[in-house]
Amino acid sequence: MRVYGEIVNGSQKTLILALAMLLLLSACGGNYPADPYGTLQRATGGSLRVGVAQNEPFTSVVGSRPSGLEVDLIREYAERIGAEVQWETDGEDDLMEELSHGELDVVIGGITEHTPWKTEVGLTNPYATTTNAGGEQEKHVLAIRKGENAFLMDLERFLEGKELPI
Repeated sequence: MRVYGEIVNGSQKTLILALAMLLLLSACGGNYPADPYGTLQRATGGSLRVGVAQNEPFTSVVGSRPSGLEVDLIREYAERIGAEVQWETDGEDDLMEELSHGELDVVIGGITEHTPWKTEVGLTNPYATTTNAGGEQEKHVLAIRKGENAFLMDLERFLEGKELPI
């Protein structure tokens, strides 16, 4: 009796597996990173909704227009994506709650990577490091809506190499 076909060796198996995985990934749509809520697409050429919590020198809320180092960063980022900034000022807890429900796009206010909100919202990579009164280093981040990965990556690309005069 004659057997037709070949025995598939290890490198051929690897190639077949890689091609199968590539086919599966391409069938998924290929829109990675994705924003399930469309934050980057909506903000680009539109409006960027920013929550500002008082925390000098990062943010200062006096009167109707916020100021500070992070406010300047957000203005620069908004200009880069052609967005008009809509500012909302409040306490950090209220702003984070609004962010987690999609009512804001970004929350600023000297937030550190150890924020108690880190499981509820998305955080950028640290963009600045300061030393607190106890001599400990604190790494500062911006907060965004959890899962908005395209927006997160765009914001992080913008923050790369930025140096704040702290």
